[in-house]
Amino acid sequence: MNERRQNLRFDKVFTVYLSTADGMTRGIARNISTQGLFVETRDSLPLGGRIKVTFCSEDGTEMTALCEVRYQVALNYGDGEEMTGTRGAGLRIIAYETREDQPLLLVDRERVMH
Repeated sequence: MNERRQNLRFDKVFTVYLSTADGMTRGIARNISTQGLFVETRDSLPLGGRIKVTFCSEDGTEMTALCEVRYQVALNYGDGEEMTGTRGAGLRIIAYETREDQPLLLVDRERVMH
């Protein structure tokens, strides 16, 4: 199977905080690249909507990205006797929040990160 993705993926799983118009919730980030990420969520997110995703490290460092909801998935799986499911959304990173005097750093889509 050929890989069609244009950007390298960081295959790490960790908790993120999602800020939407309805409030704040938690999600599980997966499959992160320079352009976006997939987040498992309990609730659906509005397609095309903008949300803030805050990443927190163990040492207390935080980073917040403004993202656009590009797609959603709902997965049901099980062993035949007991079914379970999860849902999530593919997010495109639009900008990063920085200091108060420069609130957004727009993502440069042309730059290649190594």
